[in-house]
Parts: sequence; C-alpha cells; structure tokens
Amino acid sequence: MELFSKIAFIILLSSLMTCGIKAQDTMAVSKERVRRYTLEPVRATMYAAALPGLGQIYNRKYWKVPIVYAGFGALGYAVSFNTRNYNTFITAYQDFTDIIPETDSYLDLLVNQDPAQYDPVLYPESYNPSNEAWVRTTLLNGVDYYRRYRDLSYIGITAWYLLTIIEAHVDASLFDYDISDNLRAYIMPVSTAYARITPGITFSIIKTF
Repeated sequence: MELFSKIAFIILLSSLMTCGIKAQDTMAVSKERVRRYTLEPVRATMYAAALPGLGQIYNRKYWKVPIVYAGFGALGYAVSFNTRNYNTFITAYQDFTDIIPETDSYLDLLVNQDPAQYDPVLYPESYNPSNEAWVRTTLLNGVDYYRRYRDLSYIGITAWYLLTIIEAHVDASLFDYDISDNLRAYIMPVSTAYARITPGITFSIIKTF
C-alpha cells in the first residue's frame, strides 16, 4: 500500500507540473500573439489610396471615416455650387453680348435694373452705353469669380484625398511608438575634447526595463 501511495503521489505531482507548464505556454503564446499584431504603413497607404477611409479602417480608427467623407462631401458641394453659378453667369454673359433678342437669361440676374437703361438689343434707342459697360463687366466678373472658386474646389478635393493618405500612413507608422511610463529623460551639459564643458545641453530619452 505504501508503494502504491508513493506512485500515485508521483503521478499526481507530474500531472500538476505538466498542467502548469501548458498554462504558462498558453499564456506565452497568447502574449506573443498580442505582441505580433502591428500595422504596416505601406499597406495602410495603399488602402487609403484605393478607397478614401479604408486606410483609417485598417488602422482601426473608425471614428475618422465620417470626417474623411464629410470633407469630401463639403468640397463636392462647393464644386457643384460654383459650377452651377459659373454656368449661369457664362450663359448670361453670352446672351447679353449677342444680338438675338430671345436670349435674355441675364434679365434674371439683373432684376433690380431697368433693361431699358442698359440693353442695346431690346432697347437700342434708350440704353445708356455706360450702363451697358457696367452690366458687361459685372457679368464677366461673376464668370471669373465662380470659375476661380470652382477650380479651387477641385484642387481642395485633390488635397483632401492626399491628406487622408498621408494621415493613414503616419498613423500606421506611429502605431508601435512607445509612450509608456518606462521612459526617462536626461539633460546634461555638452563636453568636447577641447574643453570640459561647453555651452549647450544634450536631451536624451532612455527606455528602462
């Protein structure tokens, strides 16, 4: 009986040691798996270039996706608004400078002005040449204004697209940046071979374990 008790004790002890080793191995593997997760800046850049917002999703910054598309939406509205007004003014200018009485879309833009004072086609006997020049200049300025801001809106879309790509790349690059408490900063005088101490300081960051 005493022999069987010793054998049973040895078997039990071996089982407990084996379970402990397996548990430690499992914890080590789990920690290793957690540590292995990282972000690749090149992949984040490619995703962001392929589809706006996809790079932010890859970086697990989901809250940035609405901001990305809100920027595109605002700039898209700016393009639409300026393009619509540009077409209105360019059509009005063309109608005002031609000699066809039926093309009078400019009247909708000059509702507070009397066409008898500035229109040489509809009212050739009563129009004022100075008023005609003023209307011509006003319409042409509107054309130039909305064309400029339409082009700037297109440039803004391109710039915003590039900015989302850069943001995804930088965010992925800084994913593994260590900002833990195990960092210490030291400030010390600068010394050279010609003098013990020279004016200046050295700022060093040392990681402690």
